[in-house]
Amino acid sequence: MNRGVTPPSLSLKPALDAIGEAIDARFDRLLAVPDDPRSRLYEAMRHAVMGGGKRMRPLLVVASCDLFNVDRERAMRVALAIEAVHVYSLVHDDLPCMDDDDLRRGKPTVHKAFDEATAVLTGDSLFAVAFELLADEATHEDPFVRSELVLELARASGPAGMAGGQMMDLAAEKTRFDLATTTRLQQLKTGALIAFSVEAGAIMGKVSHGQRTRLKGYARDLGLAFQIADDLLDVEGDQATAGKALRKDEGAGKSTFVSLLGVERARSQAQMLIDQAINHLQGFGPEADLLRAIARFTIERDR
Repeated sequence: MNRGVTPPSLSLKPALDAIGEAIDARFDRLLAVPDDPRSRLYEAMRHAVMGGGKRMRPLLVVASCDLFNVDRERAMRVALAIEAVHVYSLVHDDLPCMDDDDLRRGKPTVHKAFDEATAVLTGDSLFAVAFELLADEATHEDPFVRSELVLELARASGPAGMAGGQMMDLAAEKTRFDLATTTRLQQLKTGALIAFSVEAGAIMGKVSHGQRTRLKGYARDLGLAFQIADDLLDVEGDQATAGKALRKDEGAGKSTFVSLLGVERARSQAQMLIDQAINHLQGFGPEADLLRAIARFTIERDR
C-alpha cells in the first residue's frame, strides 16, 4: 500500500523491535520449561508466543501507559497479558475446527508443530496466564485497578468482544453480511482487544471514565483501520512476508471491507479512519507521538 511513498512508519521499527525483544525475554522467563510431564505444554506455549508477530497490542499498551507516566515494568505486565490473550485466540482460530491453518507468524501452527489436544491446552493456558498477570499485585498495588483490568480484558475477550466476533466470522461463511454487520463483526473480533490495549494506560493511570473519551475514539477508529488493512493485505499481500495463509476469506465467500467497498474505496476509508484516530489525540502533546506513529503504521504494514 502507499506504493512509491517512503513510509513514515519506518521510524516505528525501533519501537516494534524493542517491544518484540522485551516480550520474548519476559515470556522466556515466565514460561520456563519444567522438568515434568507438563514440558510439552510449555514448549507449545513458547512456540506460540515467542519469535514473531507484529506486537502491535503490547506496543499500544506501552504507548498508552506512557501518556500517564505508568512505570514501564508494570506496563509490560499488562502488555504480556494482552499478547497472551491475542496469541491464545490465534492458536484456537488455527485449529481444524475453526480456520484450519498450517502457518502462523512464518512457522507451523501449534496443532501442526505439536497436536490438536496440545494446541487446545496451549490456548487455555495462555488465557489463564493473562489474568494471572493482571491480578498479581506486581501489576499494580491498587486492587481496584487490577480488578478493572481483569474486568475489561474479560469483556474484550468474551462473547461481547473477540469470541463473539469470531462466532460472527464463522457465520459469515454461510451468510452474506452487509457493511454495518461486517463493521460490527470486526469491532468485536479485532477492535475489542485493541480498545483494551489503548484504555489499559488510562486504567493504570487511574484516569476517570469521562477523561477516556479521546482514547476510546482513537481505539475505535484504529481498530477498524487495522482490519481494513488486513483485508487489503489478504487481497494484495505476499504470503511469505505475511507469514500466514492469504486470500482465504475470498475463497470462503466471506464479506470483507474489500469485497463490500472495493480496493480503492477500502484504502481511502482506512486512511480516513487513521486521520480521525490521530485527530482524537489533539489534546495530547509529544507524549502521544508513539500512538500517532502506530496509527500511521497500521495502513502501511506488509504483514
